[in-house]
Amino acid sequence: MSEDIKIRRLTAADDDQMAAIVRNSLSTVGLAIPGTAYFDPELAHLSRYYSADERRTYFVAVQGQRVLGGAGIAQYSDTPQIAELQKVYVDEIARGHGLSKQLVAAALAFAQQANYDCVYLETHHTLTAAMHVYREFGFNPLLQPLGAAVHNAMDSFWLKCFK
Repeated sequence: MSEDIKIRRLTAADDDQMAAIVRNSLSTVGLAIPGTAYFDPELAHLSRYYSADERRTYFVAVQGQRVLGGAGIAQYSDTPQIAELQKVYVDEIARGHGLSKQLVAAALAFAQQANYDCVYLETHHTLTAAMHVYREFGFNPLLQPLGAAVHNAMDSFWLKCFK
């Protein structure tokens, strides 16, 4: 990958590309099923969702005008001290270059700045590369979800606390 990749906040112009990356990524691993982000109602307009509250944001990795991947942070459920790391996806052509780590790092830095105490995430047990990244960032596996899982097809739950 070229050196001109930047991490920045998602804009409305990025919505279509990011939705395609999420859907393609989930299709590739057999998770284009109900209970995953594939069917999230806000997927087509992520910029609107993530700009609706000052304690949520979505970062994208871009090369020129091309979106290569993204990661978001938003409050988890009705728990103001816990954020959720959401929709961490990198385009197939950009994998293996550390972009997911850069995106997760940006999201976690935002979570700390927004005064969240912990960050929670839900993933699928087959996504071993993703779980490896989460473990590197200090996430610990949980035996069950923190609450009612929004993405009920996900079966691996993780938590990282800053304090």
